[in-house]
Amino acid sequence: MIRFNQVSKRYPGGYEALKNVSFNIAEGEMVFLTGHSGAGKSTLLKLIAAIEHPNSGSVLVNNQNVSVLKEAALPYLRRNLGLVFQDHKLLFDRSVFDNVLLPLQICGFDPRESSKRVRAALDKVGLLKREKLNPIALSGGEQQRLCIARAIVNRPAILLADEPTGNLDADYSREIMEIFRSFHQVGATLLISTHDQSVLEDEGVRRITLKSGALV
Repeated sequence: MIRFNQVSKRYPGGYEALKNVSFNIAEGEMVFLTGHSGAGKSTLLKLIAAIEHPNSGSVLVNNQNVSVLKEAALPYLRRNLGLVFQDHKLLFDRSVFDNVLLPLQICGFDPRESSKRVRAALDKVGLLKREKLNPIALSGGEQQRLCIARAIVNRPAILLADEPTGNLDADYSREIMEIFRSFHQVGATLLISTHDQSVLEDEGVRRITLKSGALV
């Protein structure tokens, strides 16, 4: 499902974010990506989504080398990816409903089917009754749940989450992780970047750990 083969990423100025990283994640697996701040976790997730490209090595998603994809092919790749960012990237000039609707509009879904999917996703994260609000009216935890609804609305095969519980209290963190686990139970592949120790106490989940850009 996801394969890194001797992947290195160097940014302008010489900063080496990843160093010869290799690993495999199987279809339907749930994995935690751990490591200190600056270890390379966010870069690794961006490489999977082809937001960044490696300087060497290959990144394969569903046996497709995303490292060399042309710009025109990226929307097709990302239809199968759900992305939850640290900084939310919500649109505060649109309602909760319209934030979740946007990925379906971009993909050209039928409007009636889109509305059903949006409400199903909002119901999944407990925000159905808040669909008409602006995201600014939501709490931090609710905004994070809104990001998850937007990520899962097109029912992707792979969900990538970058520190999804980083700024949340323990109760909200548990709620967010329960949402992820329920998504995993229906067959999705999850890679969750986190240094949240309460999350990492789940001993049943495999870990991939980075230290200064290298795989531990």
